[in-house]
Amino acid sequence: MKLRLLTSPIFALAFAGVLLAGCESTPPPAVGNSQPSTGKQEAGAPGAAPPTAGQTGQAGGPKETPRNETLYINGIQWGAPTNFNVLSGNSAFPVNYGDSRELIYETLFMINQLDGKLEPLLGTSYTWTDDVTLRVELNKDAKWSDGKPFTSDDVAYTYKLGQKYQINWSSFWAYVEDVVADGPHAVNIKLSKTNPNKLTVLDSIELIPMLPKHIWEEKEKQAGNDLATLRKDINADPVGTGPYKMYFYNDQKIIVARDDNYWGKSLFGKLPAPKYITHIIYKDNAAGDLAFKSGQVDVSQQFTPQVWNMWKDGKPVKTYLKDAPYYLPGSMPSIFFNVAEKGLDNPDVRRAIAMSIDYKKIADLAMSGYSPAMQPALTLPSGTEAKYVDQAALKPLQWATDVKAANELLDKIGAAKGPDGIRVLNGTRLGPFEIECPYGWSDWNAALEIAAQSSKAIGIEIRTKFPEQPVWNNNLQTGKFDIIMNTPAGGVSPSQPWSRARTIMYSKGVPAAGEMAFWNWGRYKNARADEIIDQIPMISDEAQLKSLYTELTQIWLKDVPSIPLMYRPWKFYTVSEAVWKGFPVEGDETNIPPQIAIDGAGVRALYQIHITNHDAARGPRR
Repeated sequence: MKLRLLTSPIFALAFAGVLLAGCESTPPPAVGNSQPSTGKQEAGAPGAAPPTAGQTGQAGGPKETPRNETLYINGIQWGAPTNFNVLSGNSAFPVNYGDSRELIYETLFMINQLDGKLEPLLGTSYTWTDDVTLRVELNKDAKWSDGKPFTSDDVAYTYKLGQKYQINWSSFWAYVEDVVADGPHAVNIKLSKTNPNKLTVLDSIELIPMLPKHIWEEKEKQAGNDLATLRKDINADPVGTGPYKMYFYNDQKIIVARDDNYWGKSLFGKLPAPKYITHIIYKDNAAGDLAFKSGQVDVSQQFTPQVWNMWKDGKPVKTYLKDAPYYLPGSMPSIFFNVAEKGLDNPDVRRAIAMSIDYKKIADLAMSGYSPAMQPALTLPSGTEAKYVDQAALKPLQWATDVKAANELLDKIGAAKGPDGIRVLNGTRLGPFEIECPYGWSDWNAALEIAAQSSKAIGIEIRTKFPEQPVWNNNLQTGKFDIIMNTPAGGVSPSQPWSRARTIMYSKGVPAAGEMAFWNWGRYKNARADEIIDQIPMISDEAQLKSLYTELTQIWLKDVPSIPLMYRPWKFYTVSEAVWKGFPVEGDETNIPPQIAIDGAGVRALYQIHITNHDAARGPRR
C-alpha cells in the first residue's frame, strides 16, 4: 500500500476521518508501504461519472509526449481519476489536496521541509498586525491561466468556501472569524476571539489551494449552491495560477503541460524545465518499481525496498540522503493504548512494553532500514522540530530496548509471573491483549508482529489482529481496542509538533469510548497536558515554547499513552537521473527539499533539473 502522509490534525475535527493526506485511491498492498486511511472519500463523489478513456484537459491532446520534455512520476495516484474537483473530497493528481500543491492550484506560500519556513508564492509576505489578525500581501503579478488577475477577492472567496460547505479546509473555521480583502493585493485573516490559534492559520496559508472566484461562483450557481451537486462536476480543465495545465488523462496516465504564459516567471526567473509532467498509474508498488528501475520513471514517491541495491547495480538512482536512513523522517507511526483497559491502565506496564520492543528489528525488517534510531519524544529527532525540546531534560525519561530493565520494572510493581509465564498484576492477567492495524499494510503488520513477539520476553501476552481497514477505523475511533496502531499527525507544517501532541494527548472534546473520536483514540487524560496544548498556539517566545514542549514531552514519557514504533518519510523521494539530472540532495546548498519536485517548496527542483543526455532522453515515448 502506498505511503499516506499527514499535514495537520485539525481537519479531523470536521470530517469523520482519522488523518489528513492526499485523496488518492488505494492500490493493492505491497510489502513495506502502508499508511492509514485519510478519512477522506475513497470513491468518487455521489453521482460522479469517471472520465472516459482519452478524455483530455485540452481538446484533442495526444497520448504521447517526447521523453526529453517529460518528467515521469509515480506514487501519488493509484487508481483511475474520477475528477479534478478539489471540493469533491477525492480529487485526482495534480489537484489532490495536500499533495502536488503547486502545479495547477497554487497555495499562498510553500512549506519547506528542510527548515519549516514558508516561502513566497501567491503571497509575498505575512505579518501578525495584532494577536488575532494575520495580514497577507499578495503577488501583484499573479494571474489565472485564463489571463484574469489573481486578487484578494479570490483568496477570501476560497477560504469562505470552507465556511459555506463541509470540504477539506472547513475545520480552519473553528479558529477563524473572517477573511477580508484589503484592497486587491492583501487580505486580513482574523482569528476567532474565543478560539484563536495562530499555528493552524499558518497551516492554512500553505495548504489551501486558491480557486478562481469568477469560475467557481458560476459553478456554484449552476449547482444551486448544493455541495452534493457541486461535487459531481469533474472539472476536467481546471483554471489555476500554477505553471501547468491539464493536457490528457485516462485510466492509465495523467499528463499536465507547461503553461508558457505562467506568471511565476517573474518569481522564479524562468519556466520549469519539463514541458510535460506525466503520472503513470501503476497497479501496485512492484509495477512502479520495475518502471523506475528501467528509467521510465524519474521521481518515485513509493516504497522501494533496499533502495541501495539500485546504485550497487549501477542504476543512476539517488535518495535525498546519501546514507541510511536515505529519507528524511516526517512522521511517527505509533501504537496507542486503551488506557481504561485493566492492566494497560498502569503506566508502568505501558513503559515495560515500550522497553521490550526491538525497534532496530522494526527499522531493519519492516522499514528496510529507512527509520533512524528511535528517540522517544513528541518531536521528530532531527530537522525543525528538535529545537522545541531540551534533549538533556528528556533523556532520563526516554526508554530504549532493554528487556532486563523492563522485567525489573514489572517485578518492582508486583506483577508476578503465573504458571504459564504471563504476569498477573493486582489480580489482572497481563494478556492476552490484542494489537491491531489493517490487514495488508505489510510494514505495519510486520512491526506489530515484532512488538507482540517482544512482549513475551517480559511476561506480557500480546496477540496481533489485522482486520479490514473499515473495521480497524471503526475500532480506532470508538475506542474498541486494547492496543492499536496509527500515525499521529505526521508531515511538516507550521503547526508541528503541536498538532502531533494534540492528536496524542488532548482530551477536550473527546467523547467517551463507544462514540467517535478523531484524536486521542485511547482516551488519555491529563489536565496539565490539556492546559499546555491550549497555551502553545498563541505563544511566540521561543524560550517559553521550548519550556512548554519539554514539559509536555516529559508528561508523555512518564504516562506513555502511545509508543512510536518507527519514523517514516513525509515523502519517499527517490530519483533516477537516467534522463533528468540535477535533482536536489543533501549538501547541495540549494535548500530545495525532497518534496518530490511537485509539492510545496519542492517545486523549485523543476527549475534546476536538466536533461542528462539527449541520446537517452530520446528513448521510447509513452
